[in-house]
Amino acid sequence: MEAYKTWVRRNRDYVHSLESLANGLTWFLPERFSTSEIGPEAVTAILGIITAINEHIIDTAPNGRYTGSADPSFPYGLCISALKDLETLVEVVAEQYYGDKKWNFIAVTEATKVMVRLALFRNSGYKMLLHGGEIPNVQKDSDDTSSQQRIGGFLKHGGHHGPGLLQNNHGQNPWNLEGRALSALSRFGESARMISDPVWMQRIQQQHAIMEPPTPMIKRPTLSMILSEKDVNGALFLLGEVLFITRPLIYVLFIRRYGVRSWIPWFLSLGVDFIGIGFLSHVVKSGKGGRDQQFSASEKDEVKRRKLLWALYLMREPFFSKYTRQKLESTEMLLETVPLIGTLAAKIVELVIGAQTRYTYMSGS
Repeated sequence: MEAYKTWVRRNRDYVHSLESLANGLTWFLPERFSTSEIGPEAVTAILGIITAINEHIIDTAPNGRYTGSADPSFPYGLCISALKDLETLVEVVAEQYYGDKKWNFIAVTEATKVMVRLALFRNSGYKMLLHGGEIPNVQKDSDDTSSQQRIGGFLKHGGHHGPGLLQNNHGQNPWNLEGRALSALSRFGESARMISDPVWMQRIQQQHAIMEPPTPMIKRPTLSMILSEKDVNGALFLLGEVLFITRPLIYVLFIRRYGVRSWIPWFLSLGVDFIGIGFLSHVVKSGKGGRDQQFSASEKDEVKRRKLLWALYLMREPFFSKYTRQKLESTEMLLETVPLIGTLAAKIVELVIGAQTRYTYMSGS
């Protein structure tokens, strides 16, 4: 296994190119979107899991992008990616053998993803989940804002440096008489200690200083800490993230209850998304103007990405059957007389309609 990790890390560009080519070709597998064809989806799921494993190996390298993740003991991102790839295969197998009861199996898969994401949300110190938790939210703070000063997506008070930069370890100003006297006494004590210690003791102390760098104690923010220090904005942030995490499960449960052709799951899911994004957008906007709430650029991009996911509602039933499909088919008929472009448009429409039949491709989870 270590040999494989080393090979992947050394040939990361080649691995990325090969994975992109293989995943792209899976869209053109014969009978890709047939309800009776499990093989193509199995191939796609296996390739997706292999890709997720390779990305995890690259990202967790000693000089990788996410070496300093909050909880390296459990690969949450890898687990979520594998569940997403397996979910499509579970859907196809369940549909072939159980028909409409496939929603029971999809609900179990979504519930598993909810539990993993909630665990990640808690263990990361209630930070915003990036791409549903597949990408670790590792903050790269500036020199005057350390990661210990962040609570969830917020910045704690006291994260700035004031006049204390001009103070020494004794809390005295080095430019006045008292400060200079204490500084001289401190240097004299250090010199006396170095002289009194034997050479071998000094060497051991230097080796320990090199081999064992000081590790700061990072206090993980708790739920009560966020609610007590951030009041309304903290509560809105937590509610927004919980709604984002649980929305797919709520959607599936209502489809299971009312059917995929019902407008109730569609409107309910849209409402949950709208409320959750509204909470997060309010908190992000309240952090502007130098106030104590501060979101990183990646977290602001995540909020924008979640808004773009609303476009998937155009591809979900019953909106797709009543409106979107008619537009696609009319566009295909309009372009079918154009050489090459008509053929390409027909293939694109075929792939879009085929992908729409899979819940997992349009779920946004």
